[in-house]
Amino acid sequence: MRDDPPGARSAHPLSGVLLVVPFALLATLVLGDWPPLRRLDLTITTHLHGYALDHPVWVRVMSLWTDVFAPMPLRAAALVLVIWLARDGARRVAVWVTTTMVLGGLLGPLLKLLVGRRRPDLPDPVAQAPGLAFPSGHALNAMLAAGVLLVVFLPRTRPRSAARAAVWLGALSIALVTGFSRVALGVHWSSDVLAGWLLGAAVVVATTSAFAVWSRSRSS
Repeated sequence: MRDDPPGARSAHPLSGVLLVVPFALLATLVLGDWPPLRRLDLTITTHLHGYALDHPVWVRVMSLWTDVFAPMPLRAAALVLVIWLARDGARRVAVWVTTTMVLGGLLGPLLKLLVGRRRPDLPDPVAQAPGLAFPSGHALNAMLAAGVLLVVFLPRTRPRSAARAAVWLGALSIALVTGFSRVALGVHWSSDVLAGWLLGAAVVVATTSAFAVWSRSRSS
């Protein structure tokens, strides 16, 4: 039985590099404090913060979601998945999941230090978060988890089945809602979250492509 990440055979080695380009552009704009981006970030954060101040239930829902799908719970879930894959005989896929989560988890803090962007400083904040802002660690790890969910489980479902729709819905919800929750709570700028999504997607594609190249080299 083939033991590679599903989709690895068709992955192109340059795909991850292409996804890095918009991330690098966004990081350059943040480092240069580009006025249009700064105004857009401030406008979005201001509107969402005003809504949060007037809707405490909304804040509790967003806080619960952001805690449940924080980086550490997602890593714990990935560890359970790795153990299950290894016991199921899919050891290469287990290694791919591990590599993807670890690589993304290391890149996030490193890039935060390199960019050095501060989080929003809001009057009467509804939430607090330590550390630097760019890229959002929650958005990055949520995108990694969503990619793992799609790569591992989507090929196990039938086309147009309820199971396939559930996998897509779960992956999109984890990535999009988790990222949005960080802006809604006022602990990240919207561009931080976009950067996390882009970087997470780039890591998933890059590791899948790397495993495809490795698999072809072993079989040749």
